[in-house]
Amino acid sequence: MKSTRTGTISGCVIWVIVFCILSMCVVPVASMVGGISSGTDFAVRKVAPLVCPENTDPKIHTYATTSTDDNGFETPATGYEIQCIDTSGEIVKTDPVAFAFIWIGIIAAIGLISTGILAFVFAAPAGVLITRLIDRNKNRNQVINIEPE
Repeated sequence: MKSTRTGTISGCVIWVIVFCILSMCVVPVASMVGGISSGTDFAVRKVAPLVCPENTDPKIHTYATTSTDDNGFETPATGYEIQCIDTSGEIVKTDPVAFAFIWIGIIAAIGLISTGILAFVFAAPAGVLITRLIDRNKNRNQVINIEPE
Protein backbone atom coordinates (compact mmCIF):
# COMPACT_ATOMS: atom_id res chain seq x y z
CA MET A 1 0.00 0.00 0.00
CA LYS A 2 2.78 2.42 0.96
CA SER A 3 4.68 1.59 -2.26
CA THR A 4 1.58 2.35 -4.36
CA ARG A 5 1.10 5.71 -2.65
CA THR A 6 4.76 6.61 -3.10
CA GLY A 7 4.65 5.61 -6.77
CA THR A 8 1.51 7.68 -7.33
CA ILE A 9 2.94 10.74 -5.63
CA SER A 10 6.25 10.50 -7.50
CA GLY A 11 4.37 9.99 -10.77
CA CYS A 12 2.34 13.13 -10.14
CA VAL A 13 5.45 15.11 -9.25
CA ILE A 14 7.16 13.95 -12.44
CA TRP A 15 4.04 14.88 -14.47
CA VAL A 16 4.02 18.38 -12.96
CA ILE A 17 7.73 18.84 -13.72
CA VAL A 18 7.32 17.63 -17.32
CA PHE A 19 4.18 19.80 -17.70
CA CYS A 20 6.05 22.91 -16.50
CA ILE A 21 9.01 22.28 -18.79
CA LEU A 22 6.82 21.68 -21.84
CA SER A 23 4.48 24.59 -21.11
CA MET A 24 7.43 27.00 -21.05
CA CYS A 25 7.89 26.20 -24.75
CA VAL A 26 4.43 25.35 -26.07
CA VAL A 27 2.30 28.15 -24.57
CA PRO A 28 4.46 31.07 -25.79
CA VAL A 29 4.61 29.55 -29.27
CA ALA A 30 0.84 29.04 -29.24
CA SER A 31 0.32 32.64 -28.14
CA MET A 32 2.59 33.87 -30.92
CA VAL A 33 0.66 31.79 -33.47
CA GLY A 34 -2.59 33.21 -32.10
CA GLY A 35 -1.29 36.76 -32.40
CA ILE A 36 -0.13 36.25 -35.96
CA SER A 37 -3.34 34.53 -37.06
CA SER A 38 -5.81 36.80 -35.24
CA GLY A 39 -6.56 38.82 -38.38
CA THR A 40 -7.47 35.82 -40.55
CA ASP A 41 -10.97 35.05 -41.77
CA PHE A 42 -10.95 31.75 -39.86
CA ALA A 43 -10.24 33.51 -36.56
CA VAL A 44 -12.92 36.11 -37.25
CA ARG A 45 -15.52 33.41 -38.00
CA LYS A 46 -14.71 31.60 -34.76
CA VAL A 47 -14.59 34.67 -32.48
CA ALA A 48 -17.41 36.71 -34.06
CA PRO A 49 -20.23 34.87 -32.22
CA LEU A 50 -18.58 35.88 -28.95
CA VAL A 51 -18.08 39.54 -29.90
CA CYS A 52 -20.79 40.51 -32.39
CA PRO A 53 -24.55 40.67 -31.69
CA GLU A 54 -26.86 38.20 -33.45
CA ASN A 55 -27.88 38.85 -37.05
CA THR A 56 -24.69 40.76 -37.85
CA ASP A 57 -21.81 39.88 -40.13
CA PRO A 58 -18.24 40.31 -38.87
CA LYS A 59 -15.69 42.07 -41.02
CA ILE A 60 -12.04 42.90 -40.37
CA HIS A 61 -11.27 46.54 -40.98
CA THR A 62 -7.63 47.52 -41.38
CA TYR A 63 -6.36 51.05 -41.12
CA ALA A 64 -3.05 52.89 -41.08
CA THR A 65 -1.81 54.03 -37.70
CA THR A 66 1.47 54.63 -35.93
CA SER A 67 3.33 52.74 -33.24
CA THR A 68 6.11 53.88 -30.92
CA ASP A 69 9.34 51.88 -31.13
CA ASP A 70 11.85 51.16 -28.34
CA ASN A 71 13.61 54.47 -28.90
CA GLY A 72 10.42 56.56 -28.66
CA PHE A 73 10.07 57.21 -32.39
CA GLU A 74 6.74 56.78 -34.15
CA THR A 75 6.72 54.24 -36.96
CA PRO A 76 3.94 53.35 -39.40
CA ALA A 77 1.77 50.39 -38.41
CA THR A 78 -1.44 48.67 -39.44
CA GLY A 79 -4.38 48.48 -37.05
CA TYR A 80 -7.03 45.75 -37.09
CA GLU A 81 -10.54 45.92 -35.72
CA ILE A 82 -13.60 43.78 -36.11
CA GLN A 83 -16.76 45.48 -37.27
CA CYS A 84 -20.20 43.95 -36.78
CA ILE A 85 -22.39 44.96 -39.71
CA ASP A 86 -26.18 44.44 -39.72
CA THR A 87 -28.33 43.57 -42.74
CA SER A 88 -28.81 47.23 -43.73
CA GLY A 89 -25.04 47.77 -43.92
CA GLU A 90 -24.77 49.82 -40.74
CA ILE A 91 -21.87 49.22 -38.35
CA VAL A 92 -23.50 48.07 -35.13
CA LYS A 93 -20.38 47.46 -33.07
CA THR A 94 -16.67 47.99 -33.49
CA ASP A 95 -14.19 46.07 -31.36
CA PRO A 96 -10.54 47.01 -31.81
CA VAL A 97 -8.90 44.71 -29.27
CA ALA A 98 -11.07 42.10 -27.54
CA PHE A 99 -11.49 39.80 -30.54
CA ALA A 100 -7.70 39.39 -30.88
CA PHE A 101 -7.25 38.74 -27.15
CA ILE A 102 -10.06 36.17 -27.22
CA TRP A 103 -8.47 34.42 -30.21
CA ILE A 104 -5.00 34.42 -28.62
CA GLY A 105 -6.56 33.04 -25.42
CA ILE A 106 -8.28 30.23 -27.34
CA ILE A 107 -5.06 29.23 -29.09
CA ALA A 108 -3.07 29.46 -25.83
CA ALA A 109 -5.68 27.25 -24.10
CA ILE A 110 -5.36 24.70 -26.90
CA GLY A 111 -1.59 24.81 -26.36
CA LEU A 112 -2.06 24.30 -22.61
CA ILE A 113 -4.37 21.32 -23.12
CA SER A 114 -1.97 19.75 -25.62
CA THR A 115 0.85 20.35 -23.12
CA GLY A 116 -1.09 18.41 -20.49
CA ILE A 117 -1.55 15.50 -22.89
CA LEU A 118 2.11 15.57 -23.94
CA ALA A 119 3.19 15.70 -20.29
CA PHE A 120 1.09 12.60 -19.62
CA VAL A 121 2.75 10.84 -22.57
CA PHE A 122 6.29 11.84 -21.54
CA ALA A 123 5.91 11.41 -17.76
CA ALA A 124 6.50 7.65 -17.80
CA PRO A 125 9.68 7.79 -19.91
CA ALA A 126 10.93 10.72 -17.81
CA GLY A 127 10.27 8.71 -14.63
CA VAL A 128 12.21 5.75 -16.02
CA LEU A 129 15.09 8.05 -17.01
CA ILE A 130 15.19 9.67 -13.57
CA THR A 131 15.12 6.26 -11.86
CA ARG A 132 18.02 5.02 -14.02
CA LEU A 133 20.06 8.12 -13.26
CA ILE A 134 19.44 7.76 -9.52
CA ASP A 135 20.34 4.05 -9.62
CA ARG A 136 23.50 4.80 -11.59
CA ASN A 137 24.58 7.37 -8.99
CA LYS A 138 23.84 4.92 -6.16
CA ASN A 139 25.97 2.25 -7.83
CA ARG A 140 28.85 4.69 -8.31
CA ASN A 141 28.71 5.79 -4.69
CA GLN A 142 28.78 2.28 -3.24
CA VAL A 143 32.14 1.38 -1.80
CA ILE A 144 33.21 -2.19 -2.26
CA ASN A 145 35.27 -3.39 0.66
CA ILE A 146 37.58 -6.25 -0.24
CA GLU A 147 39.50 -7.56 2.70
CA PRO A 148 42.88 -9.18 2.02
CA GLU A 149 43.25 -12.72 3.25
